[in-house]
Amino acid sequence: MAQKSGYPYPPPAGQPVVVQQPVAVGPEPVRCVCPSCGAQIVSKMKFEANTRTHVIALLLCCFLCWPCVCLPYCMDSCQNANHYCPNCDAFIGTYQS
Repeated sequence: MAQKSGYPYPPPAGQPVVVQQPVAVGPEPVRCVCPSCGAQIVSKMKFEANTRTHVIALLLCCFLCWPCVCLPYCMDSCQNANHYCPNCDAFIGTYQS
């Protein structure tokens, strides 16, 4: 019969149970252990536009500042910072400013 630990069966005896901690990411690259390959890394960042980026560009367009519409797409502070492992390219986390 299974134990009442929240799992349908107990872990096999003698085998370690690995629990991965979430990685706290920020606006700068972070030093951490990759949850995918287990290497000690400094994260690689890629910036991607989000809904807020598009809304800011739309507001600039509506207020006749159309020459400035591209600014939110050029500014890292208006976009999400996605962190990836430089070794295996696994996704680590997203920082939303």
